[in-house]
Amino acid sequence: MIASDNRYTGVYKCRDKELVIGRKTLVMGILNCTPDSFSDGGRYTDVESCLKQTERLIESGCDVIDIGGEATNPKVQPITADEEISRIIPVIRAIRQRFDVPLSVDTYKAKTAKAALEEGCDVVNDVTGLFGDPEMAKVAASYNAGVIVMFNSRIFGAGENKPDQDILSRAEEELSKSIKIAEEAGIPHESIMTDPGIGFGTDREQEGMLTEGLLRLGFDGKYPILYAASRKRYVKALSGKEEVTEDELDRITAGLSVTAAAAGAAMVRVHDAAGSRLALNAFDSVFYG
Repeated sequence: MIASDNRYTGVYKCRDKELVIGRKTLVMGILNCTPDSFSDGGRYTDVESCLKQTERLIESGCDVIDIGGEATNPKVQPITADEEISRIIPVIRAIRQRFDVPLSVDTYKAKTAKAALEEGCDVVNDVTGLFGDPEMAKVAASYNAGVIVMFNSRIFGAGENKPDQDILSRAEEELSKSIKIAEEAGIPHESIMTDPGIGFGTDREQEGMLTEGLLRLGFDGKYPILYAASRKRYVKALSGKEEVTEDELDRITAGLSVTAAAAGAAMVRVHDAAGSRLALNAFDSVFYG
């Protein structure tokens, strides 16, 4: 049985939409409406280019489109909620007018999330695990939105206060706190997804441990897991090369998407949706039948 390894099976609810989990590995396509993202900054900064990329992602088999207006690279200067909103709202509005695909907003600001939800987004993908803005959980709950809570080692430090605690135990501990915030705000468990936080304050060894122990972060199958490592340093490290092209990063990401699915991920977040979808089709045909 698929659920014998304690992975989540069921329905993830986000507003009036549902994502069925347990029949295939879902794919979340990345749409960065930013000039400074580490991978594709500047490619999709106007509505027309964003619409074309959204269409490509949907045609590639994406189940969700994740829209972000602020780069999360620690070397990039943070922006205000108003600037973030000005980048993403025209895009969300245009996408919603043309496509019915579930939309996720990648933000840690409640003001931005509220604006995105008003325009038809279905999920709030918060890289701070609801710790960044005390109003975030309330906003998501008020719209019956789905939430994705991420373990962010940048926020919780590099374990200096708990030197003997392994990264998986730390992730479990912090994610349980994020889940508590969500549930206390009124977000039901079927609208919560977890994320191990690959690349957010973690080193390559820790990222391997988080990947291998992914199922632990779903808390015995109670929550589906999003795996987001596309084009990150972990992917480059897996290449074994000093210089890696974008195409090579995407090929490695596709292989890592399969690895993550085998380890328990319900959905993978990727730039090259076509490559990961094809690789996952092969995995899903065997695993899910």
